[in-house]
Amino acid sequence: SFAYFTIKDRLPQILTRVIDTLHRHKNEFFEEHGEKGVEAEKRAISFLSKLRNELQTDKPVTPLEDELPDAALWNQYLDYQRNLASGNGEPSWFQSPWLYVECYMYRRIHAALAQNPPIDNFDVFKEGKAQNFFESQEAIIALCTYFQELLKNIKDLDEKQLQEELFKLLQVSLWGNKCDLSFSAGEDSSQKSSPLQSLENMIPYMLVNDMEKVWLLLVNTKKENTEKSNVRVDIILDNAGFELVSDLVLADFLLSSKLADEVHFHGKSIPWYVSDTTKRDFNWTLKQLQAANHMWMSRCGINWEGNLKKGVWVYRDHMFWTLPHAFSSMAEVAPDLYADLQKSNLLLFKGDLNYRKLTGDRKWEYTVLFHQALNKFHPAPLCSLRTLKSDTQVGLKPGQGEHIQASEPEWMVSGKYGVVQFDAAV
Repeated sequence: SFAYFTIKDRLPQILTRVIDTLHRHKNEFFEEHGEKGVEAEKRAISFLSKLRNELQTDKPVTPLEDELPDAALWNQYLDYQRNLASGNGEPSWFQSPWLYVECYMYRRIHAALAQNPPIDNFDVFKEGKAQNFFESQEAIIALCTYFQELLKNIKDLDEKQLQEELFKLLQVSLWGNKCDLSFSAGEDSSQKSSPLQSLENMIPYMLVNDMEKVWLLLVNTKKENTEKSNVRVDIILDNAGFELVSDLVLADFLLSSKLADEVHFHGKSIPWYVSDTTKRDFNWTLKQLQAANHMWMSRCGINWEGNLKKGVWVYRDHMFWTLPHAFSSMAEVAPDLYADLQKSNLLLFKGDLNYRKLTGDRKWEYTVLFHQALNKFHPAPLCSLRTLKSDTQVGLKPGQGEHIQASEPEWMVSGKYGVVQFDAAV
């Protein structure tokens, strides 16, 4: 399965890159922290080399030994996996659910640094994320320019035109999800061309297109909410770099078109899956945009910083997003987060990992309904914007998956296909 190749090839590659990154920063650690920095770097590398060996030789998954706030939840989850194994011995790297061991690896990478001050705040994936941003510069300029031009006459657009613009920006945000560094094991995955020019050609690759449902939900909510509270949209973020910029443009459009009154962004509280967005990445991106020597890029950055200051944009992270649990257990494991999401009018889940967690990462029949695969996770109406990079997919028409499979055996893992898949939560 694709899971097997991920554990066998991709994860050790990612670990090797992390070790390499720490090696390369040795002088920087020395300059900043003296001998203590170098010692910490050596300890972290030794911890990670041991981890890589455990992975490659299919050793049992071991409990976390650090004192970080989520360690107890991880160790409870390991007990749960042991009970699932029903006498097959200890869960090990190749004998466990893919989602679990992949998340576990990133949590152990975090522990390798967190347990080794003074380099405990070093993000081993930071350079890759920055590089993705800079290499996607042309696409970012094209998108910011398009959007700032759109803002000039947004008040004059009729409903049909607003709908067209929403659909465009939803698609840019969807296909922005191709820029994923964990998928390419950290190789370049930047967006080179203007993302708006290729949208027409991408339509055939959208396996599920529920954009109309998203539009109707937003328009009807707005009409119903004339007197009442604010219309709130939440975006559960995926990758930093170009994809994040595409999400920010979509968020700004929702506000500027008055389809929403506030947007809440949810990021990761620790570096995750190579290119996932942390608070540091979020703030760094706004700073880079503001400082850009391109008029429309810096305008976007300045406006977006303003949205945060005014409180119409809110950024938050929660430990739950970096646990191995499927979202169906959120109400039990993180009731505070579930209660917060229930206040939203629409949840937009970006990317493949969120999709895997929405559907429990199971090998479903393609025609199983999305609503069913969510396994009672319905805090609010939700929509997944996801390009396929793992072999789980639901909600397809009869024969649709088999038809593509016949000509493209790799269709589920190539990132070439995408879905905009909606669930009304009722």
